Amino acid sequence: MGRESFSGVPTCRQLLQVADGLWTFLEIKGIEPTNNAAERALRHSVIQRKISHGVQSRQGAICRSRLLTVTTSLRQQGRDIWQFLEQALIAHHRGGEMPSLLPNP
Repeated sequence: MGRESFSGVPTCRQLLQVADGLWTFLEIKGIEPTNNAAERALRHSVIQRKISHGVQSRQGAICRSRLLTVTTSLRQQGRDIWQFLEQALIAHHRGGEMPSLLPNP
């Protein structure tokens, strides 16, 4: 796109109309600059996939997706991931009751 084909005037007018709200997240503590919580939740899994170069089997994909669901849920709840996985492994081997992913009320 050439410089002559770009007209920034409408864009500038639109920005000026919402100028008061553009930087609210800097002025008020606790307001996030983005509302994309899903993207933030996926960040760990995307980085892990890039580092490990994905999975090689269908069973591996199923295992990975389940582990990512568990770890993401626990992370959002502020719960200890390793403690949960240890409890789940012990319950599986002993035939006991599996720990719940539901948050404690």
